[in-house]
Order: sequence, then structure tokens, then C-alpha cells
Amino acid sequence: MTGTRGARPPHILHLHSTFAAGGKERRAVALINRFGQGASHSIVSAMPDAMGARALVDAGLAVHYPFGFPPLAGKVGVRRLQVLARAMRGFDLILTYNWGAMDAVLAHALFAPSARLAPLIHHEDGFNADEADGLKWQRNWYRRLALARAHALVVPSHQLEAIALDAWAQPRARVRLIANGIPTARYAPDPAHPPRPDALPRIIKRPGERWLGTLAGLRPVKNLPRLVRAFCAMPPEWHLVIVGEGPERDAIVDAAVTAGIADRVHLPGHVADPASAIGLFDLFALSSDSEQAPLSVIEAMAAGLAVVAPAVGDVAMMVAPENTPFITAPGDDAALGAALADLAGDADLRARIGAANRTRAVAEYDEAAMAARYAALYGGALGLEQFP
Repeated sequence: MTGTRGARPPHILHLHSTFAAGGKERRAVALINRFGQGASHSIVSAMPDAMGARALVDAGLAVHYPFGFPPLAGKVGVRRLQVLARAMRGFDLILTYNWGAMDAVLAHALFAPSARLAPLIHHEDGFNADEADGLKWQRNWYRRLALARAHALVVPSHQLEAIALDAWAQPRARVRLIANGIPTARYAPDPAHPPRPDALPRIIKRPGERWLGTLAGLRPVKNLPRLVRAFCAMPPEWHLVIVGEGPERDAIVDAAVTAGIADRVHLPGHVADPASAIGLFDLFALSSDSEQAPLSVIEAMAAGLAVVAPAVGDVAMMVAPENTPFITAPGDDAALGAALADLAGDADLRARIGAANRTRAVAEYDEAAMAARYAALYGGALGLEQFP
């Protein structure tokens, strides 16, 4: 427990809404890998079958996946919350992620003193389709109650920071804005060693083709059928490549068939190394109903790509000024299609915007700076002068 650790590394409990290989999970794994032997970790997912990010953890690290941990989702009641609190005993730091772990946050708020629980830091990264059009007042009140004993609430975007301070009534000192980051050097374009045209499964980039690409979980909130419809405005040499997996695969295929462009829409599935995929793209796009500070946009910027996307979350603030005319009004399918068509027809403009985006990504969104801020926050909660 906290204060009795001695010389051993701190043991951190991670309670995730899902541990599929999405943006927040890849960020959590990047931090685990950077902390190395300086900490041990136990990881729990509210969706036990969604564990795809497990494959991204470096071999040899002390990372465990507890068997029999109480479900993070279920009917809220005192007895169930007590069970959750007991299961959180014995750790040095508790990290929770998104709405799917909020019952555990409430259990901590109610029973941390009596159960002698470690400090808790909650991370909020955005909303699913059920809150894409507006926050639910019941969840706002629930978060206010649950976060009462949290050491900190971490958000990656200015929009979420404003929500935390206003709708969730969090004290200014509790809310920490830490921008997402990636190892930008790995995404740098290398004309001397371009990516292999067969780097993705089930698809080969042929001479003369141009690829509009995206990296996304195939979930309703990503609204990928919208991207299929917008893509119809692009010239015939362009292909749409959607990298990711999820329940919306059939809806995307149906949209492509309905539009008569099924031969130019490709879904190669999940790719473990996003850098290998994004290096094949000529232009990047999002079509989401809700985002905050998406890692995929940072990856596209670091790869020197122009970005077309709705102005959701912080996207318009993230891209370089040269790119902002191509960030369109949310929900405006026609504007999204027009922005794609404009950039598809101007390779020089794509290159200029891409270069500006890469410069901004290196300056503002490198993983090393992000990791240092998280290490300082976690170390402070652990009572350590230096962590890891």
C-alpha cells in the first residue's frame, strides 16, 4: 500500500472502459512502456473481450491482467460499490479511464478512507455516440459525485477542460490538461525508404493510385458511412482506406455499395503499427460526430499529411493554420466532400499543408513531453520526488 512500498516499484491499477487498441489505450500503453521497470501494472477492462491493446505492451514488463476482478459495469448499489472498493485495495495508485470506469470512481469516493485506498486519477477522453449530440445531465451529476475524492482529472482537450470545469463542476486545481503525444520521429516521411505498397493486409497500393486514409475504431460515433459519402466527390484514381476494426464494418460496406464505389473502398482491418499504414496515405480524413484530441490526427500531422475533418473537439486548434480552411462545420457532409475534392486536385497544396502540420506536430505533440507531464502527475500522487 501507499507508504509501505519500500524499495519496490509502485503497483498501479488501471481500470479501463475498454482495452481495445484505441487512442486512450495506445496512450496508456505508451506510458507503461516508457515507465519500463519503474512500475508494475494491473489492467482491467469493463469489456473483458476488448483487450487488443494488450499486444502493444513491451515484452518483459510487469503487467498483469487480474482474473476475477469485479465487473466495472452493473447496477449501482452500496454492496456492489463496496465490492469494487475492496478489489482496489493494495495498490499504490489507481488510474481510471472514461465513463465505463465511473462506478469504480464512485466506489473510491465513498469508501477510500475506510478501505485505505490509494490516490485515484481519472482520465476522460471523450464521448460515445450516446452523448455525441449533447451531455446527459444524469451523467454530469454522477461525475460530480464520483470525482469528489479524485487526486486529479486528466483531459486531453480544451473542450473537455471547459466541460470538466462547468458541467462537472470540478475545482480548477483538480483538472489537468495534458495534450496527447506520439513518437513523432517514427512518422517522419522518408523519401529514400518509402513504405512498402503491400504494408497493409488484403490491399496493395498500385502505381498511380492516391489514397485517402483514416485510422479509426469502426464505431457509430466515428460516422464512417459519412466519410464514404463524402469520398464520392473525389477523382477515380483515389481510393478510400479505412484502417481499424469494429461493429460498423457492415454499415460502411453497405454505404460503399449504395454509392457505387465499393471497388474503391477498402477495410484492411486492424494494423498494429499505425506508422506503417499512415505512410501510404496521400490525404487524411475524419468524419466523427464527436472527438476531443484524436491521436490519429496527430499521427497524420507527424506523417506530413493534410487533414480534412469536422470541427469537433480541438481538431481545428490542433492542425496548422494552413490546414484550418479544410476543417469543416460538424454534420455538413457537403462541405466535407468539397474539402476532400479541393485537396485531391492540388498536390502542391497538400504538400505545403502537410509540411506545416509536421512542424506543428513535432513542436506541440511529441510523446516525450506528454510522458514527462504524466510522470510528474503520477509521481506527485505517489509521493515520489522522481517517477519512474
